Amino acid sequence: MSTRTVAAPARPAPLEEPPLYRPDLTLTQVNRDILAPIFQRPTKAWWACFACAVGALAIGAGIVTYQLLVGMGIIGIQWPSMWGTYITNFVFWIGIGHAGTLISAILFLFRQRWRTAINRSAEAMTIFAVICAGMFPLLHVGRTLLAYWLFPYPNQRHLWVNFRSPLIWDVFAVSTYATISLLFWYQGMIPDLATVRDAILKRPLAKKIYGIVSLGWKGTARDWHHYEAGYAMLAAIATPLVLSVHSNVSMDFATATAPGWHSTIFPPYFVAGAIFSGFAMVVTLTVIVRVVFKLEDYITMDHMELMNKIILVTSLMVAYAYATEMFMAWYTGNPYEQYRFYGIPFSSHFWPAFTGPTAMGGYVMLVCNCAVPWLFWFRKIRRSVPAMFIISLLVNLGMWFERYVIIVSSQSRQFLPSSWGNYRPTRFDYGVLLGSFGLFFTLFLLFCRFVPVVAVAEIKHSLRKQIGEPPASPAGALENVHA
Repeated sequence: MSTRTVAAPARPAPLEEPPLYRPDLTLTQVNRDILAPIFQRPTKAWWACFACAVGALAIGAGIVTYQLLVGMGIIGIQWPSMWGTYITNFVFWIGIGHAGTLISAILFLFRQRWRTAINRSAEAMTIFAVICAGMFPLLHVGRTLLAYWLFPYPNQRHLWVNFRSPLIWDVFAVSTYATISLLFWYQGMIPDLATVRDAILKRPLAKKIYGIVSLGWKGTARDWHHYEAGYAMLAAIATPLVLSVHSNVSMDFATATAPGWHSTIFPPYFVAGAIFSGFAMVVTLTVIVRVVFKLEDYITMDHMELMNKIILVTSLMVAYAYATEMFMAWYTGNPYEQYRFYGIPFSSHFWPAFTGPTAMGGYVMLVCNCAVPWLFWFRKIRRSVPAMFIISLLVNLGMWFERYVIIVSSQSRQFLPSSWGNYRPTRFDYGVLLGSFGLFFTLFLLFCRFVPVVAVAEIKHSLRKQIGEPPASPAGALENVHA
């Protein structure tokens, strides 16, 4: 009796990830291209952008100085709309700031190789956006020089903060988040700062400064071991912290009883909106960096398309939140909620009273946050640089209007007619908003001038894996720095 051996079925070969970078890129070329903005003179485009940013910053600084001298009366805040554009700007910038570290940390924890093109810009965006956001509550309290009373420290005045207030939660949450984000950003830059230090040959002062900020990095196995452990720990801390912080910001609204605010959907809705607006700002910044510094080989069209896909997904989440709010206002039959969602943002009756932002805010936020990003369903638009730049700008415009409509409309029309009032932003409100953008872009342009805008060490690691080289020695990330 013969026995026949049955061969085991062959296992399918594992799918290979498509290459992210050109196969002919070398480590020497990576150093030369990414470090070029640091060692070369700034271009005319950089100077033009920097001049516009500093001009906007000067306008905002002048208005802030004038407000500190004469008081809060120069802006449009009045009863019952006591938050106005200042808290609108705070929530807007906090949303953008929360997305940067979230983007970098989550993509790192999920081992997404394409994060190397955007993580440095996203993390820098977080720091600068949080700085812009923190400015507005300090201005909004009126007595800015006494803002330190918000911190619970032992004092002789027997004045302690109200720990039941969500506004105090914001102080702790935002300050903690800013600290973690700063450490996470700085930790990731240390190897690249050492690369710049070793590449400097003729400027001893600059070499010494970069040597100090790189903390004596030598690229040894011990350095890389501590670096990777610390970076992973900060990423693990930052990810849940981001979600909790923007949920805390939403509690400022959700714990109130004003029409349109008392909603349990606000925490996930605000987090989705933060990721949505944050990715839009990252696309805006990376398009500019990609063109001005000629980094098309490192911020490739594949990177941009992946970011545009995430914008599309988060746009669907935001649209679902809009639909849920409007459905619940209709389904519950609450006239105050219906008035808030169907009357104020869309009715032309309020145009003379609310002048512009609130009158057209409902239309702008629906078009810019729902209709416009859905163009990314088409691959041709996802891979078009002009199209993605315009769409990202419109998304951030829509997200600002969304925050404005949420804050102003609910405060202006509460339950009692005696608590009704109209809100009109003044030219000083718009000037401070312009100044915040000036501050943000001034800091970002200086960052691009003195720090590698793309992570050099991570690009080199990805290139080695792409071409199939064995793992390099830890010190290999700093090789060829003098080329």
